[in-house]
Amino acid sequence: MHEALVAAVPGIKFGLAFGESSRPRLVHWSGTDTTMIELAKKNAFSLAAGRVFIGFLKNVFPINVLQAVKSVPEVVRIFCATANPAEVIIAETEQRRGVLGVIDGQSTFGIEAEKDIEDRKALLRKFEYQL
Repeated sequence: MHEALVAAVPGIKFGLAFGESSRPRLVHWSGTDTTMIELAKKNAFSLAAGRVFIGFLKNVFPINVLQAVKSVPEVVRIFCATANPAEVIIAETEQRRGVLGVIDGQSTFGIEAEKDIEDRKALLRKFEYQL
């Protein structure tokens, strides 16, 4: 995962952590930014769910690395790639914990008008995202 992110965006700042599910069941970590690494380690340890990667990015949008992350053979599912606040839904049994899903962002507030559509498209063009 580390190599995929570094190759995706030159100079990327990130932190990654992975919850190992077999002995010694540690949180593995890497990254290029101390603050992002600490966030990833803290959150992975808090999740305490095996086989779960968590990453934090700095000065880059998730969309810029999403394809690179998807190309990593160990990645089976991506629950969330967002700049919004997110909550992870965990299931727990007597022996294990696992991620069921993620709640991303906030509830919708209304329906966009023509001006909102123009603003959304302008923002996507600014990020060089294909329309």
